[in-house]
Amino acid sequence: MSSTVKKIKADLCIIGAGSGGLSAAAGAAQLGLKVVLYEKHEMGGDCLNYGCVPSKALLSAAKAAAGVREARKYGIQTEDPKTDWETVKAHVAGAIETIAPVDSQERFEGLGVTVIREAARFENRKTIVSETSRVEARRIIVATGSRAFIPPIEGLKEVPFLTNETVFTLPVLPDHLVILGGGPIGLEMAQAFTRLGSKVTVIEMGRAMPRADAGHAAIAIKALREEGVTILEQHKAQRVSQADNRIRVHTDHDGTALDIDGSHLLVATGRRAVLDGLDLEKGGVDFDQKGIKVGDTLRSHSNRRVWALGDAAGMEQFTHIAGWHASVFTRRALFKQGTKASSLPVPAVTYTSPEVAQLGLTEAEARETFGGTVTTSAFPFHENDRAIAEGKTLGECKLVLNKGKLVGASIVGEGAGDILQLVSVAMSNGLKLTALTNFISPYPTRAEVVKRAASAHFTPIVFSKNAQRLVGLLQRIP
Repeated sequence: MSSTVKKIKADLCIIGAGSGGLSAAAGAAQLGLKVVLYEKHEMGGDCLNYGCVPSKALLSAAKAAAGVREARKYGIQTEDPKTDWETVKAHVAGAIETIAPVDSQERFEGLGVTVIREAARFENRKTIVSETSRVEARRIIVATGSRAFIPPIEGLKEVPFLTNETVFTLPVLPDHLVILGGGPIGLEMAQAFTRLGSKVTVIEMGRAMPRADAGHAAIAIKALREEGVTILEQHKAQRVSQADNRIRVHTDHDGTALDIDGSHLLVATGRRAVLDGLDLEKGGVDFDQKGIKVGDTLRSHSNRRVWALGDAAGMEQFTHIAGWHASVFTRRALFKQGTKASSLPVPAVTYTSPEVAQLGLTEAEARETFGGTVTTSAFPFHENDRAIAEGKTLGECKLVLNKGKLVGASIVGEGAGDILQLVSVAMSNGLKLTALTNFISPYPTRAEVVKRAASAHFTPIVFSKNAQRLVGLLQRIP
């Protein structure tokens, strides 16, 4: 620590300038509190610099390439697209640069936040220190995010590999990209690089898209395979080696060995909370490998002065959850409301083509939780007129119900993430299923699949024998 240390007293001290930390800082500062925000790397955190933003920018470039190839089925004659990797990277960088001012140090200092670009750690239960500062705070937020989990595979330490932090700045487009992990990151990158011209092999020790509805995941995986992505499920990576500038992954599939050779290796086997270097023990903050031990209130079990938001809280690892956690903190700590982290259903989207969007419980999870009272109501995209007109009919909207109450939804298809928000509004506000039928849906739109799926639940009742008898009796009334 520097010999000249600035001592600060604050209402709130935040470690981490990602989605959760920035949202909490902005809210508290605008409510008149004195806020100190620490960030040792880039403002905006993983999402802006290495995650959501660059990945979606890369996916947009890949979608453009796929659009050129698909144009022929609409009668548009085109040549096979060629990828200028440097221009693709410039597009990705441009997206980051455009959004960066919203998360910038200058903006937050303009809001009155003291921003310190240094590594921070606990000195004791109420004090955070860095190289040049010592902050004593009434409340402390740990919002340090997560980083790629590197599995203990033999040879991986000796072989060069990529993570989400390095894959977007590769000097050359990979000839053959081998990806460890068939979750959202792995499959999004697999499809993107395939569309841009790379050969791609995904190695997944279990089922790809394991947290998604099994049937909807299967639809997306089949689509990726048809585009040329090799997806090896139930293949365990046993060892990694390198020879002649090629990387080899040695796998096992039900006792049968299979070696995959590639030019580049991307590790996408999940993420772990970043807690190293925080000296949490000195702060009396209990934690494990998942994150800081907090309850549904996001408050530390062992130090009530401390809160954890986003990935550091050891819950769902989504940017939108970090933002929601900041709202929970603001409501609970500043406005003394009873909001909890679990107050709203959690949406999750895998941005492949087709997209796979999930809210609340999957059908399998609901049946495990509630048993025989669970039903589903679905509507296929191939019966949606907009999907037919656009020639993109792959997909389905499925609503999961327990005794007629919405407990979950899954949508696979073009624009599934956007369409899901209709269901999210209904579930988050405790609306009945009829709320998804009692509105006028503009024609023709894809989002109408939600209304049609909800209506399908009531079809047997509306057109039952009893309903026919009732209508017959009512017709006698002049």
